[in-house]
Amino acid sequence: MSGGLVALLDDVAALARIAAASVDDIAAGAAKAGAKAAGVVIDDAAVTPQYVSGADPSRELPMIKKIFWGSLRNKLLIILPALLLISAFIPVVIPFILMLGGTYLCYEGAEKVWHKFFGHHEDKAAPAVERGPDAESKVVKGAITTDFILSCEIMVISMNEVGDASIWVRAIILVVVAIAITILVYGAVGLIVKMDDIGLHLAKKESAGSQRLGGLLVKGMPAVLAAITLVGTVAMLWVGGHIMLVGASDLGWHAPYDLVHALEHPVAGLAVVGGFLGWLVNTLCSAIVGLAWGLVVMAILHPLMKVLPFGKKDGKEDGDARAAAAGHRQEKSDTDPAG
Repeated sequence: MSGGLVALLDDVAALARIAAASVDDIAAGAAKAGAKAAGVVIDDAAVTPQYVSGADPSRELPMIKKIFWGSLRNKLLIILPALLLISAFIPVVIPFILMLGGTYLCYEGAEKVWHKFFGHHEDKAAPAVERGPDAESKVVKGAITTDFILSCEIMVISMNEVGDASIWVRAIILVVVAIAITILVYGAVGLIVKMDDIGLHLAKKESAGSQRLGGLLVKGMPAVLAAITLVGTVAMLWVGGHIMLVGASDLGWHAPYDLVHALEHPVAGLAVVGGFLGWLVNTLCSAIVGLAWGLVVMAILHPLMKVLPFGKKDGKEDGDARAAAAGHRQEKSDTDPAG
């Protein structure tokens, strides 16, 4: 009997080791998948604050909460099941879906660069406020729609990184990635959109130090948002360009990525900094490829968008959602005691 008990304990210990190894594999897979999707995550965090920037302060966090739950539903109830079915029955299409998403990233990044240097900045002259009972729902709906596109790319990139795992491990990893990234993005968004309110609160305190810190927060937030937007744009071009290089190589066109490796090789062997410099060259080349491909897609799509019934008209990039959210931040800056 004691022998049977020992055998049972050995079996339990073996199962525990297997379970622990599975947890380690899931954690490692989730970290790997999340790291690859970082560029899209940064852009998601950079885009979303623009949708609530004109809302009443008391409605900012409730709106972000609605967008958070919409994003989580998108990832877990729509995108995840679709990707698992595709990976189980027609995995051959995943590289093409990935390259389609990479093309979207390149296009969005290139469009931001183009409008930064050559655009007319029409949105600055847009009407200040669209007041109405459905304004908030318009903003939330627009943000969730934008988030859906970015969430698709996050999940496809994550799926591609753990494609060798079993379907159940893939499912668990993608659930972990979806929840973690959504919490990360919207936690950061909530902090960003409330930072100037925190600054205004501190600026009203009697302490000179609190007033100075409050003033810095209020005055510094435009620079912070601009920096996040810049990093997000570069990340989109880098990730999108890298996806296109790897995808082209996997489909048999090796020359572009071979050229990148050739440029990377001379610096990769340097002591201490070789690894970083090699990564930097690879990243720079990927961003250049992303920008070039994005500009090509722009040149094709923009004329079509002017004639298609669902295309963008008169440079209105973001539709009614942006028009619905406006004015409040300007009113606060006009009454800011910190100057």
